[in-house]
Amino acid sequence: MVAVDHDEIIGSLVVGWDGWRGNMYRLAVREDFRRRGIASRLVEEGHRHLRAVGAPRVTALVGVEESDAAALWRAAGYELDEKIARFVRNL
Repeated sequence: MVAVDHDEIIGSLVVGWDGWRGNMYRLAVREDFRRRGIASRLVEEGHRHLRAVGAPRVTALVGVEESDAAALWRAAGYELDEKIARFVRNL
């Protein structure tokens, strides 16, 4: 998903559906456009899309050091899932 101002991309959100759960990654809004509701609108559009494809649940991937991002996801109704660990491997 992208947010555009005139011909410039000012925000983006990666939204995926694997047939079991919706996923949202890499929410970003250009610094000079923050605090205008753009991130919230991207998330809501992501929800709309995921509902349309039948997703019953959504996971948002957020860096643990990103307190502003965590606050946005909490405000959007998300809860921290402390039961799941993330495994990563470099190739």
